[in-house]
Amino acid sequence: MQLPNLKPIGTEVPPCKICGSASTLYGVVDFNRSCEEVRGRFLPLSGVPVNYRRCPTCGFLFTDSFDRWTEADFKEHIYNDDYVVVDPDYVETRPAANAGLINHLFERDKARLRVLDYGGGNGVLSQALTAAGFLSAQTYDPFSPEHATLPGEMFDIVTCFETFEHSPNPLATIDVIAERTADPGIVIFSTLVQPEDFDNLGLNWWYIGPRNGHISLFTRQALGMAWESRGYTFGSFDDNLHVAFRRCPDFARHLTGAP
Repeated sequence: MQLPNLKPIGTEVPPCKICGSASTLYGVVDFNRSCEEVRGRFLPLSGVPVNYRRCPTCGFLFTDSFDRWTEADFKEHIYNDDYVVVDPDYVETRPAANAGLINHLFERDKARLRVLDYGGGNGVLSQALTAAGFLSAQTYDPFSPEHATLPGEMFDIVTCFETFEHSPNPLATIDVIAERTADPGIVIFSTLVQPEDFDNLGLNWWYIGPRNGHISLFTRQALGMAWESRGYTFGSFDDNLHVAFRRCPDFARHLTGAP
């Protein structure tokens, strides 16, 4: 396999994409490494090395191998027709479950709430929330032709499920989300943070999968630093589900404990 425009390792030590600390090479995995390996499903080796770096300050793990890629490159080589092989749950199982979660969390006020599902793929989550009685629910995903235009209005809730690990520039992703989040408003998002035993697991951690597009892997500290640098309060419900807001809206105070 050949992939275009991969950034070579080089001799320079690039800054962490979250806090700016020099981030040396941490390790290398094959491009075809996917998260489905934890279920015993393996793709043939591609022979294409993908280099990951880890920040010594905030622990952020990232690859800059794809920093030169265009949106078209990602569509051709990662988010293509074969993507379902390495993430079968993204089509319906995951968005349906996440829609159920959002409906449960905001059941009382949903009739007056506007939701944007950022990175929402085929729109299943937004369709489910509309059917459940939310005032409005829209989807944005640059890799989904029917949802590739970012809506211009502001939203009370922005959801962002299993998206941040796909971003080659997490701070830029936060900036876009912030531009569409009302103030007060709330961001509910998921991305799995590195486990406590990450130093023992290293690149054997199952969540590291370039074939899935998992190119940014966070510690909770790194997530907090990223959101706080943009003026947000950040918190976690667990290792996968998180929240961020500038001013907590009344309809979400039961979740955050904000006064």
